[in-house]
Amino acid sequence: MPTASSNADVGPLLREWRERRRLTQLELALDAGTSARHLSFVETGRSKPGREVLLRVAEQLEVPFRERNQLLLAAGYAPAFPERSLEEPELAPVREALDRVLTAQEPYPAMAMDRGWNVVAANSAFRAFAEWVDPELLEPPVNALRMGLDPRGLAPLVLNLGEVRAYFLERLQRQVAITADDDLAALLELVEGYPAPEHEQLPASEAAAREILTPLRMRTPAGEELSFVGTVATFGFAGEVTTSELSIESLFPADAATAETLESMARDRRNADSHTPPNRGGR
Repeated sequence: MPTASSNADVGPLLREWRERRRLTQLELALDAGTSARHLSFVETGRSKPGREVLLRVAEQLEVPFRERNQLLLAAGYAPAFPERSLEEPELAPVREALDRVLTAQEPYPAMAMDRGWNVVAANSAFRAFAEWVDPELLEPPVNALRMGLDPRGLAPLVLNLGEVRAYFLERLQRQVAITADDDLAALLELVEGYPAPEHEQLPASEAAAREILTPLRMRTPAGEELSFVGTVATFGFAGEVTTSELSIESLFPADAATAETLESMARDRRNADSHTPPNRGGR
């Protein structure tokens, strides 16, 4: 369990966050309802910030909840945002919401991830895609970026891998910049080391259309071509660390042929399940 460090530690941390957001002391002080002089004293360790002032400053800096707790601890205060395991009873409504969303997405793929891009829940359509990757990549925790971009994963099946890789790298780079998370930085270094295909050259008319939505295009091991558009959803009004870091990634068919293929795959899974004998030996 984390313990509070000396009050002086909060100053350098706060300055790092301010500089990361490219704000002056005056700009931040005005937004947070304090004085630039007080903020300067806090950053140099000459003054201890009040708890509410520190929370207001962190909010203006858009510091994630996990890192806000670290700032509070560094200033000698208790964390403001609880952090629970997704399996704890208090997060049962979150688990139920995830189940509802993922089930409703069938027969199209969807998964829920934590801040580190580790899959915490998925529907059967997503799990069917997981059957196409090296089993080593499916050892817990299953990381969505590794599963998608590793040459042993789905990458060889993605027809526009250059575009897709660039999109996810940009998202991860932005996340590293926002959170300053060492684990995310290590994940970024790993993913950047994967083979990087060149972007495909598109006709001008098609390129203009894709400025709105860039589809994920892939070919199944059976040779069927699929095209998807994706959405990302998060929990609103989250006041708890784990919930605030969850995201739900959903893929929707970009054309009728993809929809038909996914519906056919879902029927095949249901038929296979109906012919599977029940497990009578227990767990």
